[in-house]
Amino acid sequence: MAVFYHLRLVSLAVLMLVSQLDFSSAAVVLSGLKGTNLPGDALGNTPDPYVKIWCGGEYKKTNHFPGTSYPVWTSSYSFSGCRSGQTLELQVWDQDVKYDDLLGSFRTTVRTGSISGSFSVGKGKMYFKYDVK
Repeated sequence: MAVFYHLRLVSLAVLMLVSQLDFSSAAVVLSGLKGTNLPGDALGNTPDPYVKIWCGGEYKKTNHFPGTSYPVWTSSYSFSGCRSGQTLELQVWDQDVKYDDLLGSFRTTVRTGSISGSFSVGKGKMYFKYDVK
């Protein structure tokens, strides 16, 4: 009988420890990326924009759109290791032959739920949405 009592105590202790673990890790899915009126280079050329994305130690890069200030990315970008409280960073770049130019960047702390946002890129703007699944 004493064995069952000790086993019950051990089970209770394990349950208490498990309840303290952080199971908030969930996939963050970024979508709805689009730019409006993105700036070109100093010579007046339209940009060839793409976006670098970091979340929870993971990195993704979008495809680039040649010669447009109004790109729309239809893809979604999933970050399985990202969770609420971690940093999401977006950098908008202009692809060039030799050196790419940073057009603008944005950082935010990931929050639970479905979040839409935007940030300025020169006189233009970038829009995004993410969901914590």
